[in-house]
Amino acid sequence: MILFNTGSPQLYTERLTLRPPQNRDHEEWAHLRETSQDFLKPWEPQWEEDHLSRSSFHNRVKWARKSIVAQTAFPFILFRDKRIIGAITLDHVRGAPSRSGIVGFWVGKEYARQGYMREALESVVHFAFEEINISRIEASCLPTNKASRGLLEISGFKYEGVAQSYLEIAGKWQNHVIYANLRSDRRGTAL
Repeated sequence: MILFNTGSPQLYTERLTLRPPQNRDHEEWAHLRETSQDFLKPWEPQWEEDHLSRSSFHNRVKWARKSIVAQTAFPFILFRDKRIIGAITLDHVRGAPSRSGIVGFWVGKEYARQGYMREALESVVHFAFEEINISRIEASCLPTNKASRGLLEISGFKYEGVAQSYLEIAGKWQNHVIYANLRSDRRGTAL
């Protein structure tokens, strides 16, 4: 289920609530990121010195609000039983003629490999295709990130190739595998 008419979208799955970040989420978000940092850091851009600070989070919330109004990004925090378990963002949203966006996600260590991110990803894909009229959603991850690759593949994303030195992760430029999910996927069929 999707509630979108308020300008602040909320998505619901069987077990999760997805909503944009709010300032009151800082302490719980920072705690989850801090306790999961050994699990997260190998796959993410290098954290800034103030990554977990209240002011950095406040800036993240302001960016989220502006991006949702402009419909250029839709960041969501994932809640399970009113506890933060991770986040997912549909970013770099572009209108016609491209009608595309890029999805990125993370989940706290204690919530990994329990199907939560699959629920969240499938909900965001549905939101993108049905509510904001996106036609193509891209995702990328390190070639060695078997968990993310498996998640993307089981969620309907198809492998498209390798982008050389695509993102700076853990302090160095690294290749990424690129996946995409298309609203009307005709890949692999004769035209």
